[in-house]
Amino acid sequence: MKTSLGKLISISSAALSLSKPDEDVFPTESAAAQDLCGLLERKNGFYAFESALHIFPDRSVGAEMGLLEWNAPDLWVNSYHGMADACYFFAEDIFGGQFCLKHDGIYSFDPETAACVFLSPDLEGWAEIILNDYEVLTGYPIAQAWQRREGRLATGTRLVPKIPFVTGGEFEIENMYPLEAVKSMHFRANLATQIKDLPDGAQIKWNIID
Repeated sequence: MKTSLGKLISISSAALSLSKPDEDVFPTESAAAQDLCGLLERKNGFYAFESALHIFPDRSVGAEMGLLEWNAPDLWVNSYHGMADACYFFAEDIFGGQFCLKHDGIYSFDPETAACVFLSPDLEGWAEIILNDYEVLTGYPIAQAWQRREGRLATGTRLVPKIPFVTGGEFEIENMYPLEAVKSMHFRANLATQIKDLPDGAQIKWNIID
């Protein structure tokens, strides 16, 4: 019987790294981390759903960011001032929304609010959820429509809303622009830290990049 992880691998791109993943890269305190290591042993990083889902390889290869570098605190995680701590980020959707490991399983991480939502206790369950609801969970329709009009996204780039979703921005290609993934996380960290303790309707400062 084919597993959900197996199906996800079968419909994905070629591996982003041809090297065997280094076990020292993964946190060892959870079964989910061991599942992730096993996944990357089968295919060390990949894209799926027309690049809407991006699974990081264990280490950077050329322009492809690896888990070791992506989870370095001083790259972007520290910009969330503690709100992104205790997370190990291993994948992202087309908007830069993150999927991460925590001590009890797999979560989604909203870069605009730093909200974490539990998805599954293990990676197999996460893959099943993704396959069953990939249009919502990866942003596939927007990824497909934008790239058909504008061309393939550059490596290390995600689609970022000009008007943030949390402030009413639409999930439409007219509201999207491509931005390097690290920069996008810094911008959204700034937003998340501003709105953390604000009441509804409070004003925030947000710079739109054309």
